[in-house]
Amino acid sequence: MNIFEEAIQTRRKFHSRPEEGWTEFETSYLVADRLKTLGWKVAVGLDVIDAEAVLGRDPELVQKAMKRAASQGVPAEFLERTNGYTGVIGTFDTGRKGPKTAFRFDMDCVQVQESNDENHLPVKEGFASQIPGLMHACGHDGHTALGLSLARWIGENKDELCGSFVLIFQPAEEGTRGAAPIAAKGWVDDVDYFFAGHCGMYCQKGEIGICSGGFFATSKLDIRFTGVPSHAGAFPERGRSALSAACSAVMMMQGISRTSQGDSRISIGKLTAGEGRNVTPVHALIQLETRGETEEVNEFLVNNVRNILKGAAEAYETKYEIKIVGHATSLMTTPKGVELLKKTASLVEGYGKVRTFDRVGGSEDATVLFKRAVEHGADGAFFMWGVNNQGHHKPDFDLQDVETMPPAILFCQNLVKQTNGINKN
Repeated sequence: MNIFEEAIQTRRKFHSRPEEGWTEFETSYLVADRLKTLGWKVAVGLDVIDAEAVLGRDPELVQKAMKRAASQGVPAEFLERTNGYTGVIGTFDTGRKGPKTAFRFDMDCVQVQESNDENHLPVKEGFASQIPGLMHACGHDGHTALGLSLARWIGENKDELCGSFVLIFQPAEEGTRGAAPIAAKGWVDDVDYFFAGHCGMYCQKGEIGICSGGFFATSKLDIRFTGVPSHAGAFPERGRSALSAACSAVMMMQGISRTSQGDSRISIGKLTAGEGRNVTPVHALIQLETRGETEEVNEFLVNNVRNILKGAAEAYETKYEIKIVGHATSLMTTPKGVELLKKTASLVEGYGKVRTFDRVGGSEDATVLFKRAVEHGADGAFFMWGVNNQGHHKPDFDLQDVETMPPAILFCQNLVKQTNGINKN
């Protein structure tokens, strides 16, 4: 089977078995097994991540996912080896002196119920999600398959390459949770080049985008208020309402001042509270995120949130707890990394249009790895490979893999030729 056909088949396998962040045990096993077959050294679990830097991991959800993976044939030996933590890193040394080049590919899905429309390609071709409520609606199935195709190509072309490679198959990109513990483990501290990419986003089929910057720094926060119960009719004065404190905080957070230092965003996506109609609400949960054009702008928002929560808790005589469950920074790249991507794009026939971006607006936790790599001396930049999409995280999202994955694969191959080719210009 040629490399394009295999990548498409692999992508469709991943698409049918989507797994959310920190539960990607089936995916991790398939990645690790394929890398080993291709002759790569493989690290998994706590050899990949620093557990103390992990964000937003639900142990109960992890245990359920491990049982599900076992029921799907993932060996007990592999599951034990993970220590309950997903993520795979493959390393390959050509045996010749040269640069060390790293790529990041994310593996997790999103919490979306996939469309059952008969015109939706995964339905039509029989590879739609088999897991209710979960779907690869952001294209990470394609990212992971792209990484494995690159691993195969590097192994098959090692005689024309020099130096070494690190392929990072990252868990939990959604919610910006998985990059930080890999960075903390030091995997990109000694690389010469670091690259990451994403399908779609602002690029349609036939286009490729080169990002020199523009991702927003972000923090994902879970906030819990705890009040005091009382019978709302008989003894209302004895209660302390967590719901009232939370509502007050929400309204004040919407009014946080903008800053002249850059664009800012605050999104309060969820508020749940209360026990019953006639009980003073004891518990309230707010899930929100902040985003800033720079790390400093994002921190400005987070500090304001902290002050508001403290004030609301004091005003309503409740307790509160803040937990950061995800974080990413702004994108740090280098001019050399950007130019390498531009030159590579010009070599791929499948991309008739090369677009450049210094402003994106979304967030991406590969930024944490970029920051670590660049601060340790690496060059790198971020790319987008085009697919026709009307927005990510939607039930009808699709990659058009037969048409879009081959040029993305060629792009990565040509990039490696630029960084690690023996006869590179």
